[in-house]
Amino acid sequence: MAILVTCECGKSYKLKDEMAGRKVKCAACAATISVPDVEDVLEADSDSGSASSRPSRRRCHEIEYKLIGDDMQLVEIELDPDETVIAEAGAMTYMEEGIGFVSKMGDGSEPNQGFFGKVMSAGKRMLTGESLFMTHFTNEGRGKQRVAFGAPYPGKILPIDLAQLDGPLICQKDSFLCAAYGTKVGIAFQKKIGAGFFGGEGFILERLEGDGLVFIHACGALIKRQLRGETLRLDTGCFVACTADIDYDIQRAGNLKSMLFGGEGLFLTTLSGHGTVWLQSLPFSRLADRIVQSAPSAGGTSKEAGSLLGGLASMFEE
Repeated sequence: MAILVTCECGKSYKLKDEMAGRKVKCAACAATISVPDVEDVLEADSDSGSASSRPSRRRCHEIEYKLIGDDMQLVEIELDPDETVIAEAGAMTYMEEGIGFVSKMGDGSEPNQGFFGKVMSAGKRMLTGESLFMTHFTNEGRGKQRVAFGAPYPGKILPIDLAQLDGPLICQKDSFLCAAYGTKVGIAFQKKIGAGFFGGEGFILERLEGDGLVFIHACGALIKRQLRGETLRLDTGCFVACTADIDYDIQRAGNLKSMLFGGEGLFLTTLSGHGTVWLQSLPFSRLADRIVQSAPSAGGTSKEAGSLLGGLASMFEE
């Protein structure tokens, strides 16, 4: 029987039962992890209504991973035989020869779901801007095999173990990258009209449910904040994800003068309640605006290094 432990940094390990009751050091952050006793694990399974003789205590596949890079990260997933990871279409960077993949309409979290249910699930994903199909990568070999996924723009990849959250994870549209098989990828509707129109994320957010690892990506630096009843105000594009008990709303960005000339937009996003929120330092929309401003073909101005010499070079190019 394997014991699954997860470090505070998000790194997960599958340990043999003889490691029960001991302490191990995380290879990613060097933190000390206490491995629970086998009796505690079996008792927890019994309390949750699961059979102690079952080899896996999770509904989702138990995968291992490694983050590669710093500001332009990719995540390498290690799969045991017959384990599967689901990913957004086009996110794969490389895979070893024992990995097989197939595109499916749905995340596979409900294997007995009919064709109509799969179409409805895929249609909901399209509302968030994601692809109609998801790609399922399975280890069809005998030993461990690896497959890697990269984000579509510079930033960080955030691994989250849904089993450690008290409920689903709510995240911005287009942030989902990949997840352990068994994870349900759905949508969450904004309940407040103002937040839907002016909150920067629209009326629809992504909703991730399950008890396995999920990976989402953010642009720029990643900030994690723990809210204990207070309210956090942020730019409408800096929201990445939050736990389900966080209240998402908007408020005016100061008085009329500040709203028009403050440069922070007309509204700010407010996050309040008790739970965890993740923020990004550089919204992709802000990065795209700066690129467009510097692109002459899109009506922007080209700022060459060296000023005068750069201008002369542009004249010869024309």
